Amino acid sequence: MPVEQLLILIKPDGIKKSLTGNILTKLSEARMVIVAAKVVKVSEELARNHYCQLSSKPFFKELVDYIQGKIYGEPWDRVLAFVYQGEDAISRMRKIAGATNPEEADPVSIRGAYGRITTKGVYENVVHCSSEASESEREIKLWFKPDEIVKLMYPTKKIFLEKEERVVWDDRVVR
Repeated sequence: MPVEQLLILIKPDGIKKSLTGNILTKLSEARMVIVAAKVVKVSEELARNHYCQLSSKPFFKELVDYIQGKIYGEPWDRVLAFVYQGEDAISRMRKIAGATNPEEADPVSIRGAYGRITTKGVYENVVHCSSEASESEREIKLWFKPDEIVKLMYPTKKIFLEKEERVVWDDRVVR
């Protein structure tokens, strides 16, 4: 079986419902290795790029607002992003996650147990899992920089930037 990587997001509704621990426990059943993790406040650009294949759908704007957590507000306007790696990772993790539509998901899956469809028709399915290898690579590269992943799986290169602006810790400030 091939070693694969995939992106998993715990979406804002999963965070709001305090399901992070439950979801991570379920995901650990697959015995995969976490090679990257972070909390992300999702920009509109990141949301649009993440769901670019659905941009022509009538529900695209709602989907972008949903992944940004706009319907939940502070402090639930963020996601937890993970890169998992292991043998046959994509199909194994997608089985644990369940069908995209929570009503069609196996009741013991994450989406079957914790997801719902709102009265406005929004799928609150608490997690995202990459669906195939090419999509997984695109998503991982979208959500993570190479130096945020402890085990690199795609080719990298070094570049030198002259005018890059960064926020750094200010050690002059004493509290």
